[in-house]
Amino acid sequence: MCTSVFQIGQTDGAHVLARTMDWPRLGARPVFCPRNFVWNSIYDDQQYTTKYALIGSGGAHDREIDVSDGVNECGLAVQKLTFTNGSELVTEPGAGKIHLAPFELSFYLLANYRSVQDIVDHIEEIELMADKHSLKKYGHSELHFAACDSTGRSIVIEPVTSPIEIIENPLGILTNSHHFDRQIERLGRYLDFTPAFLNHAVPLNAPRVTTGNVSGKSIPPGSYSPGSRFIRAAYLKERIDLPQTENEAVDNCWHILDSVNVPKSQEHQPTYSVYRAAVCCESLNYYYQPYHAKSVVRIQLTSELMASNQLKFFDVKDRIQFVDIYCIIGKDDLNRGN
Repeated sequence: MCTSVFQIGQTDGAHVLARTMDWPRLGARPVFCPRNFVWNSIYDDQQYTTKYALIGSGGAHDREIDVSDGVNECGLAVQKLTFTNGSELVTEPGAGKIHLAPFELSFYLLANYRSVQDIVDHIEEIELMADKHSLKKYGHSELHFAACDSTGRSIVIEPVTSPIEIIENPLGILTNSHHFDRQIERLGRYLDFTPAFLNHAVPLNAPRVTTGNVSGKSIPPGSYSPGSRFIRAAYLKERIDLPQTENEAVDNCWHILDSVNVPKSQEHQPTYSVYRAAVCCESLNYYYQPYHAKSVVRIQLTSELMASNQLKFFDVKDRIQFVDIYCIIGKDDLNRGN
């Protein structure tokens, strides 16, 4: 379970894609993957080589890197999210296709494509495979994906058909339920959409897709179900002050994600928001905050880092730290207090 939020800086044009990662344990940490990194698919041991350097969150997984979210050197951002009862995986591999385990797609997209349009142009080449013929069993992995780039185009990638379906997403919100159009229809109970949105004619970089009118509308639900989180995040995204800069866009994302951040509650649910992360498609900054940490780490995909040919994981402590302010009160302070 996860929630994805997209924000655009109105002054500097920064495109920021943020998310919560909801999982039973923290298993991903910031990682830099260089160009020309060789990896093998778990599905068929096919070897691939990355074209583009990237930074994101992930972990070592057999002979590959399992990347949950990130941004590459071209400014393409991709996230993977759990997809409840939605995936229709391919059983029999098609000739001439790229065959991947579902959880490998986010890494593959970041490693090989420059933009959202690049993904759209090549998505028919990729099949996400069930594990019937896989060299290693991985179960029925159900995921879908969010992607955006510096043009402001935001899409949802859903393996509900073959070829994989691409859905334009000017709303910029995604959670875990299938039937994206049904979620949008349900959101209409809480917000009024603009005519452009209803006519599928929202221009790129439109900061809002609703009118701002909530008179007579329902109050957003408060649970942590995928549907409730979708409505709550969208409702706040459409009403929060528009950010002017990258910093403000990241700040907005964190405040919106506060409303859907799942607290750790082992007695009641196995998953919680083990980390939050965001990327900026222009600056190539990666922001990361594990559950217990109260500060946010920022790592930039710099030209110096991209020149490296070494895979690098960054250790970020998942623990509470406070800044103490020490104050000595003197006699004059006491007198002024009186």
